[in-house]
Amino acid sequence: MFVSIPSRATPSPRWATPLLFAVIWIAFLWSISRPDEARRTLWLDWGALATGLANPQDWWAALRDGSMLRLFTALFLHADWSHLLGNLVFLLIFGLPAERVLGSWRFVLLFLLGGAASNVAALYAMGTPDRVIIGASGAVSALIGTYLALFPGAKLGVVVPLGLFLEFIRAPAFLLIGAWALLQVVFAYIGPSFGMVAWAAHVAGFIFGVSYGLYVRAAIARRLRKRHGF
Repeated sequence: MFVSIPSRATPSPRWATPLLFAVIWIAFLWSISRPDEARRTLWLDWGALATGLANPQDWWAALRDGSMLRLFTALFLHADWSHLLGNLVFLLIFGLPAERVLGSWRFVLLFLLGGAASNVAALYAMGTPDRVIIGASGAVSALIGTYLALFPGAKLGVVVPLGLFLEFIRAPAFLLIGAWALLQVVFAYIGPSFGMVAWAAHVAGFIFGVSYGLYVRAAIARRLRKRHGF
């Protein structure tokens, strides 16, 4: 349980979510300004490890030649507007409240490590070394998982179509996020009939995020107990 403690200290500005939003947006605008062939080359050069990581030798080689960084650079590349805007909307919805609890640096760490872990999971799940993964979906899934761990009793607004009208309602976050997570698992097993989406990255990112959020939540509780002598 979280306890609100009044403080006279001015809260530090939260810069990580706006910064990530801006970098992802600028990277996309830069990529679409390039010719089609140059854009595909960009994805091949900076997408998540097209050579694969099938064995320890591949990992060692990726570390030595620097291509391991592509697990992170891939997070800032997007294929089209729908791919981009979906991730940016979820980044704002779940990133801003999560950053307030985590702090900016821990939030950046969550985004990068969660995204990299999800890319690794997707590469193994695909089993095809000639495929390239791009996009922040895995990192955003990690944010969603952490949000759920930090705010299990929160409510989220959702628009529900009722005939000719749209109704805005508030529903428990664990129900909406739970349904979303279940769909990711189902789609991961259905396969390519739902398009070129790395569903395994979503699942892995979500699991990483929940684990990260539970760890941080326990650390905060321990810190509060020590501070108040409990």
